[in-house]
Amino acid sequence: MNRSETFAQISRCRRIGSTMAQKMHDDQIDSDAALVRSLLGAQFPQWSNLSIEEVRSTGTDNALFRLGGEMVIRMPLRPSATASIEKERLWLPQMAHQLPVEIPVQIARGDPTEEFPWPWSVVRWIDGEVAATATFSDRQSAIDIARFVAALHSIDPTGGPEPDADSGRGVPLGNRSQTTRWAIDALGTAIDIEAALTRWEEALEAPVWDKPAVWVHGDVASGNILFRDGHLAAVIDWGCLGVGDPACDLIVAWEMFDADSRDAFRSELGVDGDTWERGRGWALSTAVAELSYYRDTNQFMADRARRQLAAVLGG
Repeated sequence: MNRSETFAQISRCRRIGSTMAQKMHDDQIDSDAALVRSLLGAQFPQWSNLSIEEVRSTGTDNALFRLGGEMVIRMPLRPSATASIEKERLWLPQMAHQLPVEIPVQIARGDPTEEFPWPWSVVRWIDGEVAATATFSDRQSAIDIARFVAALHSIDPTGGPEPDADSGRGVPLGNRSQTTRWAIDALGTAIDIEAALTRWEEALEAPVWDKPAVWVHGDVASGNILFRDGHLAAVIDWGCLGVGDPACDLIVAWEMFDADSRDAFRSELGVDGDTWERGRGWALSTAVAELSYYRDTNQFMADRARRQLAAVLGG
């Protein structure tokens, strides 16, 4: 048994008898404020006396702890979530001044220890409320998010990383065929299988992206979009960042918007028909994958996936 497996076993044992929700991942390791303070004391003693407050989040890759008033600590929940730490450190500072919204800036990187087996990060805190719970204008937010996506896609991608191996965001849509069909089959009567398969086949008929690859966020979604006073303020959680087919950044059109706002998003972004169809395919694929994976462990993700799938199948 390797060290990560040992920590995961310990983490599972610690949850026995607790009121915490069932684990989302088999390889998940949980953190708490006491662990964070211990790590800070050993690696960043200048911050060890600051307040530490766990942040409730809809995310599935990191546990968040607000540190003082200006920082937040991101503790990976599983091994696959660690790869983004170096990627975000390298690329986000270069992008920050080229985007119309705030994005996280990494302040420090924590090293693995005997207490916690993976690297972790400290980033600048950004005030705001996630779109999943915020109040905002659907149509204007669709336009503003489209402008963010357009700005990201226009940044020079030279030297950027290939699509993330874990999420695959930015790869050709056909690469997801096996996992998508498996998820549809696994959901069985919980969804309209015939309609889902028909829509998936339609998406696969769209030609592959044959233009230069662009930067993609990969997870533009209601849990990663922050609003302040009803206005788009920031986009967070760049773990899927890579260079590839931009269609995956269109998932949000079916996840967040009604038909009219979806049209406004598409118009503002100026998306061609083939890319739009691949985006619809991405929305279907991620919806069935998330629903099959999270339906018993994360109600927010499962409910979001159901709404997204309904939008995809509805038009």
